[in-house]
Amino acid sequence: MTFMLSTITVAAITFVLAFILVPIFFGLLRGLGFYTIVHEGTCHVYTLFGSVIGVLREPGLVILPFHLGVNAFLIGLFGRRYVVDIRLDQRYLRSLPVNSEEGAPMGIGVWYEMSISDPVAFLFKNADPQGSLAANVSNAVVRTLSNMPLSEMLENRHAMSQAVRAEVSPKAADWGYRLGSVYIRKVHFRDLNMIRQIEAKVVNRLRQVTSAILQDGANRVNVITSAAERQAAIEFARAKAVRPRILGQALARIGADPEVRDALFTILELQNLTESKARVTLVPAQTDSRIIPALMASRDGR
Repeated sequence: MTFMLSTITVAAITFVLAFILVPIFFGLLRGLGFYTIVHEGTCHVYTLFGSVIGVLREPGLVILPFHLGVNAFLIGLFGRRYVVDIRLDQRYLRSLPVNSEEGAPMGIGVWYEMSISDPVAFLFKNADPQGSLAANVSNAVVRTLSNMPLSEMLENRHAMSQAVRAEVSPKAADWGYRLGSVYIRKVHFRDLNMIRQIEAKVVNRLRQVTSAILQDGANRVNVITSAAERQAAIEFARAKAVRPRILGQALARIGADPEVRDALFTILELQNLTESKARVTLVPAQTDSRIIPALMASRDGR
């Protein structure tokens, strides 16, 4: 029983020390200005009586008296700490209105990256630096890309991106920003009637090209077919002209031998009789006067 009570007591004391007293103690130390923790991707700016007395950029545990001196103990009462996010950020501006050299109303989408390079300028030189940077990018797009030829506006996006970045970077640096990549992501027409007209022209052009391709294919097929038919007709005519000569030569060779000739004509005669499907009555070669009247009588009887 005594062991259980001692175990419970130790556990309760450990819980109170670890989860209540220790956090309160370190919280008091931070509140009094003994130390602070700078997280990754953040920056701490300390001001006292309206003046910037320190900027902490390196992440980790920082002992404030080593960096700010005695002023570290006065910040909690008379000063202020700003935590600035210095990680890389990005934004996309959609359909910024620009007119081409031909007068076509175009819309341009701009994607850009930025990060805070000077936290002090970011905090105190502009009340809304992010909004001002977006407005500056929008104005730079209108100033640098207006009155460009439509073909260049649709094709040379890299050069357009470089021009916008060169225009915006100096002013962004004054507001504490470091401008990263700038990319013209989309170029499109803003007038719906113009879009419909371009679509109709493209459709008509595609129909014309398709019809021309089909007609050219049909013409090529007709030419090939005509050439093949002409060549076939020539060969057939040549065969018809050669056939009588070949048959004449063959018959001349057959007629030179009487036995072969008689056998051939006999075979041809029998073949014709067989193919005609006619009724044939065989009569012996040596007949007397009684066979023929008998045959005629039997035929009359039927």
